[in-house]
Order: sequence, then C-alpha cells, then structure tokens
Amino acid sequence: MNVCRYKDFSLVIMLRDQHCPPHVHVDAQTWSARFKFSFWHNGVELWDVVPHSQRPPSAVLEGLRQALRQPAHLQRARGLWWRKLRTACLDNQLWDWEGNEVVVMKQLARTTYLIDSASYEPEVNKTLLSLTGAAEGVEIEL
Repeated sequence: MNVCRYKDFSLVIMLRDQHCPPHVHVDAQTWSARFKFSFWHNGVELWDVVPHSQRPPSAVLEGLRQALRQPAHLQRARGLWWRKLRTACLDNQLWDWEGNEVVVMKQLARTTYLIDSASYEPEVNKTLLSLTGAAEGVEIEL
C-alpha cells in the first residue's frame, strides 16, 4: 500500500510477509531502501539500502526520510501497518517510565517496566501501552 511519494519514488508498506520493526520500502530500478518508523516516537531512520554499491545520493535518501516524517504520512504508515499486522512491535520490550522511552540495554530500575502489550489507535494517532506490574498504562500521543 502506498504511503506517500517523494519525487518519482513511492514509499510503500508491503502487505505480505512483513516483520518488525515497522518500516516502509522504496524500490528503484537499481536499488531498494527501507526506512524504520515507530509507534512511540515520531523519528524515521534509514534502515538499509541494497545493493550498497548502487546507493543513491544522500540527498535522495534524506528527502525520502523527510517525506515519511511528515505527520500525515507517518500517521498513514502507522495506520496501514497496524490494520494489516495488528502489532506496534513493542510487546516484550522495556519501557522506562521516568525517561518516557523504550530502552534496549539498561539495568532494571523501579521505573522500568516490561511492555505487556501495545495497541495503536489510527483515528487519533495514539499508542497505548499495558505495562507488567504498573498501576496504569501509558498513552502516547503521536
């Protein structure tokens, strides 16, 4: 499904055989790229380009990244991903309540909780986290 366009390129969510982390694909004639996005923050990151020897100019990759970062495009990408895969790719990760972030490598503290489940509400662009052992969940307005 098409998320958006940048110049002559389409940023798309593939609807078959997808896997975490959430990402979009850009396929050109001589190269392909993937960009990661998240359900807990509004950043977008270049994941990879193949083949590396055919990598397009950095300005093209940055333009694609910035196109996906536009709020309407990012919301569309999240909505497509959620409706098809029903995952925000956050289950069983660690949430730092104090830092308000997903953490990868960190000593467990009293403010760190295991994300039991995550859901996304496309209509209002919110992610809801259920945390193991926490008195309440987390609502992230994107």
